[in-house]
Amino acid sequence: MLRRLLVSLVLLVALVLGALYAAGLGWLGSHEGPGEPTAARRPAAALDAESRAGRSAAEGIGAARPKQVLFGDLHVHTTISADAFILSLPLAVGEGAHPPADACDFARFCSALDFWSINDHAEAISPAHWRETVDSIRQCNAVAGDPTSPDTVAFLGWEWTQAGATPDEHYGHKNVVLRDTDEVPARPIAAGGTLRAAFNQDRRLLGRGVVALAGGERARDFITYIGELEARVPCEDGVPVRELPADCLEMADTPADLFAKLDDWGFDSLVIPHGTTWGFYTPPGSKWDKQLAGPMHDPERQKLIEIYSGHGNSEEWRDYLAVDFDAAGKPVCPAPMPSYLPTCWRAGELIRERCLAGGGSEAACDERAATARAHAAEALGQAHLTVPGWKPEDWLDAGQCRDCTLPAFNYRPGGAAQYLLALAGEDEGGAPRRFRLGFLASSDNHFARPGTGYKEVFRRGFTESNRIGRSQGLLASVLGPPEELAELAESHPFDRAGSRLTPLQLFELERQTSFFTTGGLVAVHAAGRDRGAIWDALQRREVYGTSGPRMLLWFDLLNPPGERGEPLPMGGETRMGRNPVFQVRAVGSFAQRPGCPDWAAEALGPERLQHVCRGECYHPGDARRLVTRIEVVRVRPRRTPDEPLAALIADPWRSFPCEPDPAGCAVTFEDPDFSSGARDAVYYVRAIEEPAPKINAGQLRCERDAQGSCTRANPCGRDDSDDCLAPHEPRAWSSPIYVDYEAG
Repeated sequence: MLRRLLVSLVLLVALVLGALYAAGLGWLGSHEGPGEPTAARRPAAALDAESRAGRSAAEGIGAARPKQVLFGDLHVHTTISADAFILSLPLAVGEGAHPPADACDFARFCSALDFWSINDHAEAISPAHWRETVDSIRQCNAVAGDPTSPDTVAFLGWEWTQAGATPDEHYGHKNVVLRDTDEVPARPIAAGGTLRAAFNQDRRLLGRGVVALAGGERARDFITYIGELEARVPCEDGVPVRELPADCLEMADTPADLFAKLDDWGFDSLVIPHGTTWGFYTPPGSKWDKQLAGPMHDPERQKLIEIYSGHGNSEEWRDYLAVDFDAAGKPVCPAPMPSYLPTCWRAGELIRERCLAGGGSEAACDERAATARAHAAEALGQAHLTVPGWKPEDWLDAGQCRDCTLPAFNYRPGGAAQYLLALAGEDEGGAPRRFRLGFLASSDNHFARPGTGYKEVFRRGFTESNRIGRSQGLLASVLGPPEELAELAESHPFDRAGSRLTPLQLFELERQTSFFTTGGLVAVHAAGRDRGAIWDALQRREVYGTSGPRMLLWFDLLNPPGERGEPLPMGGETRMGRNPVFQVRAVGSFAQRPGCPDWAAEALGPERLQHVCRGECYHPGDARRLVTRIEVVRVRPRRTPDEPLAALIADPWRSFPCEPDPAGCAVTFEDPDFSSGARDAVYYVRAIEEPAPKINAGQLRCERDAQGSCTRANPCGRDDSDDCLAPHEPRAWSSPIYVDYEAG
């Protein structure tokens, strides 16, 4: 009897272990397919109405011979991306699958975009998913109607998701967008570095099996997806890209490697950096100077930069440091400034407060605080992991730019667009070299929802915001560090080399959820609606970005040199000796009506309208919102590497109030100092709309004292029904006009 019981027990254990093993290998799940885009297009009447409204607004504000203004989103993820797949799981209170077909339908029927691009993380795209992505984008374009005037243009691309642990090895994220879809690379090009390991590190099959069996069908599909990624074999180094196997994992460790591989493929493409100030993964001290050198920058491909997305603003430079470095290169913690509290400094204050509360002496607690500051500074981007038992609100607003507009989380000024404009270097021949980039905005939405900024609704789903709280249970080993309950009065160093945390566990997830907003848009001044016209506008840098609303913006240099006398539009560059004269014209966006247009509801049907659009679409009324002011920013690039930036970046350099006119606002101005100053200058403008509620505009929602310091933080994310709305001034950023000084 006992023997029979033991045999049964052994068999039961074997069956359980077998089931866990099979589930951990992904055998019980299904492949995440691309879906099928809806076989319908936006009505011609809707497109004609938009075109007429744009022409009428241009004529009303006096824009001469205007091109079409088209709106798009060049940064869109689906649940093919690993982080998006995780967010879709029931364990993360997710919505389920949102494949490429959903992105196509959202762009066409929900946000009514003129163009968009798919940009899933290359590090997480299996060979099968790449083939399916290519086919899905082709299908999306196939139903767009006349190729010379499609309802929407879908571009193919991916994200090169590089992140280094130290400033010297960090280059950041870049979206690759391909012009055409008929002939494309056999595979996307992934990045080396920290994030790539996130998709291949955890090989604990039994632990995965528990997740798969306990998490339901969607969790089993996720484990299958992870298995597909792990089955990839790295491509052989040094082999021309067209001679490599189609299903290998191709990687580029640096921007120079990425540009070289794109050159090897030979297809027309753009490489668009984004997240350049995002402290979520950018180590303190990282700057863009090293990317201006030699092959690290390709001015033929890297023409544009994303300065705003649903992750926040990366426009403004500020003169502060998250960490400093001594003469030996060792990180040290700088003192606070009125507009900035370093995270490493707050780490010391947390330890000091705990020490005093526990009865420690002033001297002993000061010593512990100094040690904590040192530990946090040396941890760089993992400063938060040096303080045990912290809660999100304990950090107050440490690491955040207090006087920036919708700044990205843990803002890194060394990657700000204004900083890039001020940089100057030399090429190998000694000729001057600068970043000459156009400005755009996009969404970076991870729910296959390009262009979510048309309405401030659905914080969860239209932004990346998630619920605040330490990851526990089945997700604890994936999303965040294990919960430390003890609020100890001593810090501990972060052991980077010996850490067993997965890459996603290294990042500070809880506070970041207060910084996610609905996405921005890129606008182009194009000669037509077709793919070629849109691409040509991107190549000319005749583009601008908005924080979501579809504002109309023109920015021109009126007196460029030459005999034709035509204005030079935004994105242009010239050389001149006389003072430049500029003109700005801006028209506000349409106020939105609730719900969706009838044609969108009819095309998608009730169930799909709810799943994809959540029942809310771009649905403009007849009234335009007011433009309240025009701001001008002037940046004069450095002449020497050590020239102080504070005197070179004027933000705003000029500000013009606007009359409350629905027809818009127009201003003309001159730089009276250009000729006498005899130095190059860069100009761009911001058009500002009247205030409106915006998700997470209050960010950490601090209570502040008379000096502006945060005394209590109330991060967003504890209540899923709270959209965390706060007043914000919507805006549009023009691409810069580059005016080099030339005597005579």
